[in-house]
Amino acid sequence: MPSPLTADRPFPSAEGLCPDAYSLRVISPAYATPAGELNAILQYLYHYHHFKANGYSEFADTIERIAIAEMFHLKLIGSVILALGAAPVYTANPPSMFNFYSAKFVTYSRSLVCMAEDDVRAEREAIRGYERMLRMLKNQKLKDIIERILEDEKLHLAAFEHILCSLKS
Repeated sequence: MPSPLTADRPFPSAEGLCPDAYSLRVISPAYATPAGELNAILQYLYHYHHFKANGYSEFADTIERIAIAEMFHLKLIGSVILALGAAPVYTANPPSMFNFYSAKFVTYSRSLVCMAEDDVRAEREAIRGYERMLRMLKNQKLKDIIERILEDEKLHLAAFEHILCSLKS
Protein backbone atom coordinates (compact mmCIF):
# COMPACT_ATOMS: atom_id res chain seq x y z
CA MET A 1 0.00 0.00 0.00
CA PRO A 2 1.46 3.39 -0.93
CA SER A 3 0.51 5.21 2.28
CA PRO A 4 -0.59 4.63 5.88
CA LEU A 5 -4.29 4.33 6.64
CA THR A 6 -4.33 6.51 9.75
CA ALA A 7 -2.66 9.84 10.39
CA ASP A 8 0.43 9.85 12.54
CA ARG A 9 -0.92 11.81 15.50
CA PRO A 10 -3.27 10.95 18.35
CA PHE A 11 -6.96 11.76 18.41
CA PRO A 12 -8.09 14.59 20.67
CA SER A 13 -10.45 13.35 23.38
CA ALA A 14 -14.05 14.35 23.99
CA GLU A 15 -13.21 15.16 27.62
CA GLY A 16 -14.25 18.63 28.66
CA LEU A 17 -17.03 19.01 26.10
CA CYS A 18 -20.31 20.29 27.49
CA PRO A 19 -23.90 19.84 26.30
CA ASP A 20 -24.36 21.84 23.11
CA ALA A 21 -27.44 21.27 20.93
CA TYR A 22 -26.05 23.23 17.97
CA SER A 23 -22.79 21.26 17.78
CA LEU A 24 -24.73 18.03 18.25
CA ARG A 25 -26.85 18.80 15.17
CA VAL A 26 -23.70 19.64 13.18
CA ILE A 27 -21.79 16.44 13.95
CA SER A 28 -24.70 13.94 14.04
CA PRO A 29 -24.57 13.13 10.31
CA ALA A 30 -21.11 11.60 10.83
CA TYR A 31 -22.51 8.96 13.15
CA ALA A 32 -25.29 6.73 11.82
CA THR A 33 -26.53 8.03 8.47
CA PRO A 34 -25.95 6.78 4.92
CA ALA A 35 -22.82 8.98 4.85
CA GLY A 36 -21.79 8.21 8.43
CA GLU A 37 -19.15 6.08 10.06
CA LEU A 38 -21.48 3.18 10.89
CA ASN A 39 -22.44 2.80 7.24
CA ALA A 40 -18.79 2.96 6.16
CA ILE A 41 -17.86 0.18 8.58
CA LEU A 42 -20.61 -2.14 7.36
CA GLN A 43 -20.00 -1.38 3.68
CA TYR A 44 -16.25 -1.85 3.91
CA LEU A 45 -16.61 -5.15 5.76
CA TYR A 46 -19.05 -6.38 3.13
CA HIS A 47 -16.53 -5.41 0.44
CA TYR A 48 -13.67 -6.96 2.43
CA HIS A 49 -15.35 -10.37 2.25
CA HIS A 50 -15.76 -10.16 -1.52
CA PHE A 51 -12.19 -9.01 -2.16
CA LYS A 52 -10.88 -11.81 0.09
CA ALA A 53 -13.07 -14.44 -1.60
CA ASN A 54 -11.87 -13.33 -5.03
CA GLY A 55 -8.19 -13.67 -4.21
CA TYR A 56 -7.38 -10.01 -3.59
CA SER A 57 -6.01 -10.54 -0.08
CA GLU A 58 -3.83 -7.42 -0.06
CA PHE A 59 -6.75 -5.19 -1.03
CA ALA A 60 -9.02 -7.04 1.41
CA ASP A 61 -6.55 -6.40 4.22
CA THR A 62 -6.42 -2.70 3.33
CA ILE A 63 -10.21 -2.49 3.32
CA GLU A 64 -10.38 -4.28 6.67
CA ARG A 65 -7.85 -1.87 8.19
CA ILE A 66 -9.89 1.07 6.90
CA ALA A 67 -13.05 -0.42 8.43
CA ILE A 68 -11.22 -0.72 11.77
CA ALA A 69 -10.14 2.93 11.55
CA GLU A 70 -13.77 3.87 10.86
CA MET A 71 -14.78 1.89 13.98
CA PHE A 72 -12.51 4.11 16.03
CA HIS A 73 -14.10 7.18 14.42
CA LEU A 74 -17.56 5.84 15.32
CA LYS A 75 -16.46 5.24 18.91
CA LEU A 76 -15.03 8.75 19.18
CA ILE A 77 -18.10 10.41 17.64
CA GLY A 78 -20.30 8.40 20.02
CA SER A 79 -18.27 9.81 22.93
CA VAL A 80 -18.66 13.31 21.50
CA ILE A 81 -22.43 12.88 21.12
CA LEU A 82 -22.67 11.74 24.72
CA ALA A 83 -20.55 14.68 25.92
CA LEU A 84 -22.73 17.07 23.91
CA GLY A 85 -25.76 15.86 25.87
CA ALA A 86 -27.36 13.09 23.82
CA ALA A 87 -27.47 9.32 23.93
CA PRO A 88 -25.44 7.93 21.02
CA VAL A 89 -28.33 5.97 19.52
CA TYR A 90 -28.05 4.89 15.88
CA THR A 91 -30.33 7.52 14.39
CA ALA A 92 -29.78 10.46 12.07
CA ASN A 93 -30.46 12.84 14.96
CA PRO A 94 -29.38 11.47 18.35
CA PRO A 95 -31.01 11.26 20.85
CA SER A 96 -34.28 11.02 18.88
CA MET A 97 -35.75 7.56 18.85
CA PHE A 98 -36.91 7.63 15.24
CA ASN A 99 -35.24 7.62 11.83
CA PHE A 100 -33.02 4.73 12.93
CA TYR A 101 -30.05 3.68 10.86
CA SER A 102 -30.71 0.86 8.38
CA ALA A 103 -28.21 -1.41 6.65
CA LYS A 104 -30.18 -0.79 3.44
CA PHE A 105 -27.79 2.17 2.94
CA VAL A 106 -24.81 -0.14 2.40
CA THR A 107 -23.97 -0.51 -1.28
CA TYR A 108 -24.24 -4.19 -2.06
CA SER A 109 -22.45 -4.14 -5.40
CA ARG A 110 -21.31 -7.48 -6.79
CA SER A 111 -18.32 -6.47 -8.91
CA LEU A 112 -15.05 -5.50 -7.27
CA VAL A 113 -14.67 -2.44 -9.51
CA CYS A 114 -18.12 -1.21 -8.53
CA MET A 115 -17.31 -1.82 -4.86
CA ALA A 116 -14.11 0.22 -5.14
CA GLU A 117 -16.03 2.98 -6.96
CA ASP A 118 -18.65 2.95 -4.19
CA ASP A 119 -15.92 3.22 -1.56
CA VAL A 120 -14.19 6.11 -3.36
CA ARG A 121 -17.57 7.86 -3.57
CA ALA A 122 -18.25 7.18 0.14
CA GLU A 123 -14.90 8.62 1.22
CA ARG A 124 -15.38 11.71 -0.95
CA GLU A 125 -18.79 12.24 0.60
CA ALA A 126 -17.36 11.77 4.10
CA ILE A 127 -14.62 14.31 3.38
CA ARG A 128 -17.15 16.85 2.09
CA GLY A 129 -19.30 16.25 5.18
CA TYR A 130 -16.42 16.75 7.60
CA GLU A 131 -15.27 19.87 5.74
CA ARG A 132 -18.82 21.25 5.97
CA MET A 133 -18.82 20.52 9.71
CA LEU A 134 -15.57 22.42 10.14
CA ARG A 135 -17.10 25.48 8.50
CA MET A 136 -20.12 25.30 10.80
CA LEU A 137 -18.54 24.41 14.14
CA LYS A 138 -17.63 27.13 16.61
CA ASN A 139 -16.06 24.95 19.32
CA GLN A 140 -12.31 24.57 18.71
CA LYS A 141 -12.08 21.25 20.59
CA LEU A 142 -14.74 19.78 18.29
CA LYS A 143 -12.95 21.23 15.26
CA ASP A 144 -9.74 19.54 16.39
CA ILE A 145 -11.52 16.18 16.64
CA ILE A 146 -13.14 16.57 13.21
CA GLU A 147 -9.87 17.74 11.62
CA ARG A 148 -8.11 14.63 12.95
CA ILE A 149 -10.82 12.32 11.60
CA LEU A 150 -10.64 14.18 8.28
CA GLU A 151 -6.92 13.40 8.02
CA ASP A 152 -7.74 9.67 8.15
CA GLU A 153 -10.54 10.00 5.62
CA LYS A 154 -8.17 11.57 3.11
CA LEU A 155 -5.78 8.63 3.57
CA HIS A 156 -8.68 6.22 3.08
CA LEU A 157 -9.67 7.97 -0.13
CA ALA A 158 -6.13 7.62 -1.47
CA ALA A 159 -6.11 3.91 -0.57
CA PHE A 160 -9.45 3.27 -2.30
CA GLU A 161 -8.34 5.25 -5.35
CA HIS A 162 -5.22 3.05 -5.49
CA ILE A 163 -7.36 -0.10 -5.31
CA LEU A 164 -9.69 1.20 -8.01
CA CYS A 165 -6.82 2.18 -10.29
CA SER A 166 -5.18 -1.22 -9.81
CA LEU A 167 -8.41 -3.06 -10.61
CA LYS A 168 -8.94 -1.03 -13.78
CA SER A 169 -5.39 -1.51 -15.10
